[in-house]
Order: sequence, then C-alpha cells, then structure tokens
Amino acid sequence: MQSYEKLLVNNKEWSKEQQKADPEYFKRLENQQTPEFLWIGCSDSRVPPNQITKTQPGQIFIHRNIANLVVNTDQNLLSVLQYAVEVLKVKHIIVCGHYGCGGVKAAMGNQSLGIIDNWLKEIKDIYRMNKSEVDSITDEKERFNKMVEVNVREQVINLAKTSIIQHAWKNGHKPYLHGWVYGLADGIIKPVCELNSDSEIDSLYRYENL
Repeated sequence: MQSYEKLLVNNKEWSKEQQKADPEYFKRLENQQTPEFLWIGCSDSRVPPNQITKTQPGQIFIHRNIANLVVNTDQNLLSVLQYAVEVLKVKHIIVCGHYGCGGVKAAMGNQSLGIIDNWLKEIKDIYRMNKSEVDSITDEKERFNKMVEVNVREQVINLAKTSIIQHAWKNGHKPYLHGWVYGLADGIIKPVCELNSDSEIDSLYRYENL
C-alpha cells in the first residue's frame, strides 16, 4: 500500500469511529460553521491548530502560510480575514508562530532559497527594524526565539493596520487580536502580545470614512 493510500484508509476508519461515537457529528458540521476564532498560523506540519488547542472541527477558522505572515498584498490572507470578520463574526484572531520556525531562521541569514526569498523578505525587514533588540541577546537559541516572538508581534500589528480590522473596530465589532508562540519542545503556547479596539496605533492607519 502506498503512503497516500494509507491516508484514505485512515479517513474511512476515522469517519466510522466518529459516526459510531456521535451519529449527529457530521450533520452538525454540514449545517453550520460558527467559529469563535480565526487562526493565522505557520504551515509547519508540527503545529496542528485543532490538536494543540484541543478543539474540534468547526471551532477555529484557519489560515496558514510560511512563518505566519500578515502581508497587506496577500489576497488569500485578506480574503480569509474579511470572511472571518464580516461574515463569521469571529471574536478573536490569533497569530500563532512557533519556536524553531525555519522561515524565521532563514530570514535571519543570507542563504538564497529560491522563490521563497521574496516571501521571507517581509521577515528580513522586521529583523532589520528590530535588530538592536534581537541582536542584544548573546545566546544564539534565545536570539532566534526572540526573533520568532518579534515576528509574531509585528504580524499582529499588521493585522490591526488593515482596513478590515479598522472597519470592524470603528463599527462596533471588536475582535481581539492575539500573538502567541507555540513551543515544539514542550507543546505549550506562550502569549506574547494582544491588541483590541482601544489599543494605541498610529493615527495614520485609522480611516475616517469607513
């Protein structure tokens, strides 16, 4: 049996187990989607959102990309964000990075990796703007960990600056923005920052005509 065929076998077994344990399980999922959370996470296969938060399908709306970036030209991310905020009315948006992130590590170095270099430039810019804070840490692992946290913090700020979030905040829908980092070594999530509609951001990003 090929490895991909095993996935299909596993899927059928899982479906039978779910229906046996809860005959109404799939009917409920089919008829509604009312998640309270939007999760913007890294594509890393070691960080499965539902598993590490002990949540069920339907409880978290999920977007993932390399190094959990919020890029203002990423139509995929912006479409997910708009749908989550304006249609699903999520209450919380979580940007979750993880220690040991290969994307962050690559962005801190000078090796070219191909087309992904263009994506990682976003993190390089963050590193450049926060170099004194990050490079003040002498231990290499701790310095890397700090950059992971700084990246998450900056992505949360990027979220707050989008017209989607500004519109929501100005019109009474107030999703909270959270920055978290997941530890591969112990499975624990560390909160690193939080923003809400009352948080201070540069007035330049507050739109008057929304």
